[in-house]
Amino acid sequence: MTYCIGVKLDAGLVFLSDSRTNAGVDQISTFRKMMIYEKPGDRFMVLLSAGNLSISQSVREILQVEKLDNGVEPPITIWNATSMFDVARVLGSAIRRIYDQDARALHHSGVEFNASLILGGQIGDEPMRLFLVYSAGNFIEATRETCYFQIGESKYGKPVLDRMITPQTPLDEAAKCALVSMDSTLKSNLSVGLPLDLLVYKANALQTEQIVCIDEHNPYFAMIRGAWGQKLRQVFESLDDPQWGSDAATYPLRAPSRFEPMGKIHSPGEKIL
Repeated sequence: MTYCIGVKLDAGLVFLSDSRTNAGVDQISTFRKMMIYEKPGDRFMVLLSAGNLSISQSVREILQVEKLDNGVEPPITIWNATSMFDVARVLGSAIRRIYDQDARALHHSGVEFNASLILGGQIGDEPMRLFLVYSAGNFIEATRETCYFQIGESKYGKPVLDRMITPQTPLDEAAKCALVSMDSTLKSNLSVGLPLDLLVYKANALQTEQIVCIDEHNPYFAMIRGAWGQKLRQVFESLDDPQWGSDAATYPLRAPSRFEPMGKIHSPGEKIL
C-alpha cells in the first residue's frame, strides 16, 4: 500500500509520496511512487501512483511512448500534447492498454486490476491542472472546491488537509500541511513508510528544483513529527473536560436536544423501541 498527495493552489502545485510496498509482514520493499516529466520552458508534469505495483510500473513504462490518434495530425503523446487534459487522456489510454494486456491473467490468479494515479502539471501558457485517474482510465479534475487529491491510505491524513488547505494557501504552508498529513498516516498505518518524495512547483515556472527525498534522518521532518504530536497534545489538554453535573458550566454537556437520552434495559423481557 502507499499514500500520495497532490495539491493544486493559486501559487503552484505540491506533490508528496511515500515509497513502501508490502505483500505481507515479511515482504516489505521500497519503490518510489513519483515520476517527473520536464521539458524546461515547455511543460512540467508529475505522476503519482498507488495500487498494484506491477500495473503502475507497466503504465509508467509505456506512458512515454503511448499515442492517441489525432486524425490527419501527428498522434498525441505526453511530449506534444497541448493541454494537460490531453496528457490525462494519454495516461488513460496507457492504463487501458495494460488492462487489455494483463487483466484476464490477473483475474485468473485472483488478483484485482487495481491502480490509481494523480497527474498534475502545466503546459505552455495553459493554467496548471490536476487530475485523479482511476483504474478504468477515466479521470476527474481538481477544482477550487476540491483542490487536492489523495490515493492509497488516505483516511488518516485527510482531516488536516480538509481543515487547512484552500486554493489561497501558500506553497510552503501547503508542503508543511502535506508532511503533517503524511506523518499522521505513518503513525497509524504500517503499510506506509519512508523515504518520502516531496516536490513543490511554482506556477508558470515550467520546471522546478524544489525536490527532496526525506528519510528518517531528515531534520525538518523529524521536527514535524515531534512538534505536531506535542502541539496536538497541548491543544487537546487546553480543551475543557465534559461537565456532567454543573448547570453553571460554560459549555454544558447536558444541553437541550430534540432527542432523548438513551434508555436502559432493566430486565430480560423489557424492550426499547
